[in-house]
Amino acid sequence: MLPRRRFLRSALLLAPMAVLPVAWPEVARAALSPAAATGPRRLAFYHTHTSETLDIVYSENGSYVPDALAEIQHLFRDFRTGDIHRIDPALLDILHDVKQATGGRRHYEIISAYRSPVTNHMLAARSGGVADRSLHLQGQAIDVRLPGVRTADLRRAALQRAGGGVGYYPGSDFVHMDTGRVRSW
Repeated sequence: MLPRRRFLRSALLLAPMAVLPVAWPEVARAALSPAAATGPRRLAFYHTHTSETLDIVYSENGSYVPDALAEIQHLFRDFRTGDIHRIDPALLDILHDVKQATGGRRHYEIISAYRSPVTNHMLAARSGGVADRSLHLQGQAIDVRLPGVRTADLRRAALQRAGGGVGYYPGSDFVHMDTGRVRSW
């Protein structure tokens, strides 16, 4: 009877680990991502505030490319403060999949990516539409448009991808995408 009790106790202690993949190291998450199931994944960007461009393969042979992620983090930095933050690679997978779904041929135009707490506070003071705990602060959100693709179609593809939150701003002609819980506004 003792071995059975030991087995059950071990099973109970290890069970929570099966439902907490977000606590796994980046390498383990990369193996579970959509990037792991495909060949090279390329994205191109134009930052509307800095005029910087980047065209880069961010995933190859089922793994994220560390040097590419570093370049993306630099491009996605808070352009107001210069602060750089880790960008969730799952956000790149969402962008890649949405671009494929829309047939987009050009670069994404970045309106806003990572935001430092200082910038987020300043923007929240100016506008009621900026969340105090925005996922932009965590490197898990981006506001973009895709030339040649109607913003409504970009939104529709992001909603169908169901990879996180999708915000639609037709007046400002951009779509917000994030890796948080699935929701839309």
